[in-house]
Amino acid sequence: MSHSLRYGISILLALSFAANLWGQQTPTQSITIRQAVESALRNYPAITVTQEQIDAAAAGIQLARTAYLPRVDSIAQINRATRNNIFGLLLPQSVIPSISGPVLGSNNLGSVWGSAVGATVTWEPFDFGLRGANVAAATAAKARNEAMLKRTELEIEVATADAFLTLLAAQETVRTAQAGVQRAQSLAQSVKAQVDAQLRPGADASRTDAELAATRTQLAQAEQSRDVARAVLSQFIGIPPPQVTVTEGRLLQPPPGQPSSSVDVTQHPIAVEQNALVDQKKAELSVLGKSYVPRFFTQGSAFARGTGAQANGSRLGGVNGLTPDTQNYALGFSMTFSLFDRAAIHAKEAGQSATIRAETARYQQITTDLSARRNIADATLEGARKIAANTPVAVSSATTANQQASARYQAGLGTIVEVADAQRLLTQVEIDDALARLSVWRAMLSVAATTGDIQLFLMEATR
Repeated sequence: MSHSLRYGISILLALSFAANLWGQQTPTQSITIRQAVESALRNYPAITVTQEQIDAAAAGIQLARTAYLPRVDSIAQINRATRNNIFGLLLPQSVIPSISGPVLGSNNLGSVWGSAVGATVTWEPFDFGLRGANVAAATAAKARNEAMLKRTELEIEVATADAFLTLLAAQETVRTAQAGVQRAQSLAQSVKAQVDAQLRPGADASRTDAELAATRTQLAQAEQSRDVARAVLSQFIGIPPPQVTVTEGRLLQPPPGQPSSSVDVTQHPIAVEQNALVDQKKAELSVLGKSYVPRFFTQGSAFARGTGAQANGSRLGGVNGLTPDTQNYALGFSMTFSLFDRAAIHAKEAGQSATIRAETARYQQITTDLSARRNIADATLEGARKIAANTPVAVSSATTANQQASARYQAGLGTIVEVADAQRLLTQVEIDDALARLSVWRAMLSVAATTGDIQLFLMEATR
C-alpha cells in the first residue's frame, strides 16, 4: 500500500471519528426565567406530593359524607356442628360460638348441618350535627391542602427564579474573569518581550506572571460557581446540568423603576395556609363538641336459618339443615350512649383548644414576619438601585485608570505594580457592575415574593 493511500485512509478515519463525536454531543436547551419557573411547576416532585395530598383530602370528604347513607350488613353461612346446649352465661367475647335451642341434657358428639342467611339495615336518622361536623372538618382539611399547594408553588417559583439569577450572575462573573485573564495575558506577553530585550527588569515579568496566575485562579473559581449554580437550577427544571443554558432576556439591562405599593400580608400564601390550618383545628374541635350525644338508629333485619337437629335432640340426617327454611324479620329503633366518655372528650377539647390558640398565635407571627420581610425587601431594593447607579461610574473611572497606568508604564514613568493594580481593579468593578444590575432584579424578586405572586416580575424580566 502506497504512502499516499495510507495517508488518505487515515484522514477518512479521522473525519469519521470526528463526525461520530459531533453526533454524540448532547444538545443544550436555552430557557428564559419564565420557562424555568414553568418547568419547575410541572416537574418538581414537591408539587406532585401536595397535589396528591389534595386528592386524598377530597376522598376524605367523600368518606365523611358516606356516614349519611344507611348501612347494610349481610351474612350467609353453612356449618357442621354438634348440638349440645347448657344453661349459663358468658361475658361478651369472640372465641366461643353462640348456640340456640333448648337444653337437651346430653353430651353427644354427633353433628348436624346448619345454615343461615340474613341482612340488617341500620340508618341514623339524626345525629345532632355530628356527621355534618365531620364533613366540615374534612372540607377544612382539603382547603388547607389547597392552600399548602399555593404556598409550595410560590416557594418553588421563587427558588427557581433565584437559582436562575444565581446562574446568570455566575456566567457574568466568568465572562468578566475571562476578560481579566486576557488583559493579564496580553500584559504578561508584552512585558516578557521587553524583559527578553533587556528593556525591563526580570522582576516585572515575575509580577505579571503572578497576576496572570491569580486571574486564572479567579476564573476557575468563577467557573466552579457557575457549574454549581447550573446544577442547582437543574434540580428544579428537570434538565441535566450539561444541557442547561439560560437566556437573560432583560435581566442584564437596568431594571425598570417601580413605585413601592402596599401589600395585604393576610393574602400571602403562607398566611392563607396557616389560617386554613386554624380553621381545620376549629372544625375538629366542633366534631369533639358534638361527640358526647346519644346515637339513634333505625334498624331492620331479615334472616332465615336451617338446621338438621330437632327440639327433642334427634338428628334428621342427610342434607337436612343446608337450606335456610325458617324465616324471621325484625324492625326496631335503638339508642346508644357512652355515659362515661365525657371526661375523655373534655380532655381532648382542652388539648384541641390549646392547639387552636397556638396556631392562631403562629398566624399572627407569620403576618408580622411577612410585614418585616416586605420592609427588608424594600430597603434592599432601594440600596441595590443606588449601587447599580454608581457602578458604571466606577467602570468608566477604572477603565481610564487602567489606560493611564499602561501608558505611564510604557513611557517608563510608572511601575508594573501600578498596571497590575489597575487591571485588578478594572476586573473587579466590571464584575461589580454586572452583578449590581442582577442584584436589583434579585431584590425585585424578593419584593414580589412578599406579595405572594411573582408573575409581574417574570413579565418584566422576559418581555
